[in-house]
Amino acid sequence: MKSTIFETTLLSTHTVLIPKDIVAPFILQNHKRVIVKIIFGEFLVKFHAALLKRKDQYYFMFSKKNQKVVSVFPNDYFQVQLLEDTSKYGVEMPEELEAVLQSDPEASEVFESFTDGMKRSLIYYVLQYKNSQTRIDKSLIITENIKLGIRDKKQIIKKL
Repeated sequence: MKSTIFETTLLSTHTVLIPKDIVAPFILQNHKRVIVKIIFGEFLVKFHAALLKRKDQYYFMFSKKNQKVVSVFPNDYFQVQLLEDTSKYGVEMPEELEAVLQSDPEASEVFESFTDGMKRSLIYYVLQYKNSQTRIDKSLIITENIKLGIRDKKQIIKKL
C-alpha cells in the first residue's frame, strides 16, 4: 500500500500534517506506522514514522536530522509519500542486534515480551552508533541486562 504523492510544508519545527484523504486508507487498515518518503529537489529521504493524531488531524514527526538530509527549511514545500510499513518492529532491525538475539534464545524471548515501543527504543539506541563493533557491544550489554531482569530502559543500556 502506498499513498499518492502530495506537496506540503512543515506545520511546526518537526511536524508534518497529512491530508485526510491520504491518511484514510492507512487508518482504515489499522496501520499505525508507515514509511515516509520525502523528496525535495534532487534529495530524497525515507524513514519510519508513527501516524499521530491530534484534534481529528493526522501528522508525523520529521526530525531535524532528516530535514538536513534533504536540505528542507521551515518555509519550503516538499513532496511526501506514505508507504505501508511491513517491518516486524516498525523500524529496521540492525544486523548486529538481530545476530546477538539469535545467538541467545533466553534474551530473545525476553526482548519479544517487551512492548513494541520498548523494542523500538532499544533498536533506535543501537542504530545511533555507526561502528559495527560498537553496535555489537551495545547489543551484548542490552541482552545481558535483560537476562538479569532489568526492565528500566535507562538501566538496560548501561554497562554493569
